[in-house]
Amino acid sequence: METVRNELNRPPQELVDAFRDVLKEYSPSCLVTDARRRVGAIGGLLPVSPHHKIAGPALTVNLSVDDLVDCMPVLASAQAGDVIIVACRGAWETAMWGGLMSTLSKKAGVAGGVVDGAIRDVDEIRDLDFPVWYRGTVPRPSPTAVHDRTEPVQVNVPVVVRGQVINPGDIIVADENGIAVVPPALGAEVLERTRVQIDKERVIREKIASGASVAQLLAEFGHL
Repeated sequence: METVRNELNRPPQELVDAFRDVLKEYSPSCLVTDARRRVGAIGGLLPVSPHHKIAGPALTVNLSVDDLVDCMPVLASAQAGDVIIVACRGAWETAMWGGLMSTLSKKAGVAGGVVDGAIRDVDEIRDLDFPVWYRGTVPRPSPTAVHDRTEPVQVNVPVVVRGQVINPGDIIVADENGIAVVPPALGAEVLERTRVQIDKERVIREKIASGASVAQLLAEFGHL
């Protein structure tokens, strides 16, 4: 199968930067998904380190079970701040990401990686302090030599991760709670509602600290 490598239609940088500001708050992925029902939510993937929080445009890699190949060449398409999404159908037989991929990605300024499958070299990735979300671990590397291929089959095409469609250029907001997927067309609206949610939660925390009861909070805010 011939490799498909599309250009990434990047969202406006000021919009991406605004979502990165949300990373200063508690649980940014929760704030963003609370903002609008149509925002995608992905759970069940593990962060290498729980303190990692990232936001950036999705650079997608689509792999079939029969084409589990080395993803390193995707870095030729990466720009600083991108989040590399590797959709490999939850495959766990071989690792699709490891320490060298993390080292190269960090050097390229990539914000982080999301792998819907297995990775390896978790201790090295943790020491690099490079953000990666993954489904599981396995020591065996990707079978590049077996397939005699070194290039992902499809780059910057729509992919599915744990049932959630991710389009290239979607804004990814990830933390230890999970991953929010924001279509750029909804970005401004989601950002505005996220800021409202941030202010609301700040007020609620202040009222709790001042001794407000659950009944009082529900009466004022409707739900918590």
